[in-house]
Formats: sequence, structure tokens, C-alpha cells
Amino acid sequence: MKDDIKTTTAPAAIGPYSQGVAYGNLVFTSGQLPIDPRTARIESEDIREQARQSLENVKAVLESGGASLRTVIKTTCFLADLKDFAAFNEVYASYFGTSGAPARSCVETSRLPADARIEIEAIAYRQAS
Repeated sequence: MKDDIKTTTAPAAIGPYSQGVAYGNLVFTSGQLPIDPRTARIESEDIREQARQSLENVKAVLESGGASLRTVIKTTCFLADLKDFAAFNEVYASYFGTSGAPARSCVETSRLPADARIEIEAIAYRQAS
């Protein structure tokens, strides 16, 4: 059975979609923009800060769905400019490390919602209690 994930610790959906969905032991997040859930705005133009906020939003959705960053098996990352790749990787590695990091795709896209520089989505599993 599919369960919608809703949390106030991540930005509300800005369209007709769920912040995340749990199905069986898997949790799927929607793409998380670098929107601060307290202000509903992108607070910084800096790619490192935007990456950090997007990852914090992914983390919040995962935890609300019973998963965590430790249980992420796949991420998809969208950058508005691949020139930001090295700076993004620094932040990403601080959350996932380099050994045992999840599988990942990272692509440049011509434009992201709210003119964000980054968007990140994840697939994780829920650990049995």
C-alpha cells in the first residue's frame, strides 16, 4: 500500500505531488529544492548553501517516511549549471561520504522551479525495527 509522506520540516509541495511516498519498505522523495521550510524561500544563491538545504529537505522527508540518509540507495541530482559540480560534490560528500555512498545520477538542466540552482531526489529503504 502506498502512503503519502507529509512533513512540516521540509517545504510543502508547490504543485500536485507529494513530498514523498512510502511503498512497502521503500521511500521515494520528490525532488527537493533548496527552499527553507521556515520561510518558504530560497535563502541563498550560493551553490553550497543550496545543496545543503536541498539535502536537509531530503533528510526531513526520508525521516518522516521512516528512512534516513544512511539508508539511501539512489539519488538523482539536477544542477542548473555543471560548473557547480565540484562545489556540490563537496557538500554531497559531507552528507554521504565517499565509501558506501548511494548510486547517483547528476545532470544539468536548463531551468529548475523557483530558479533554484539544484534539486535532489532520493530512494531509500526503511529499516526493520
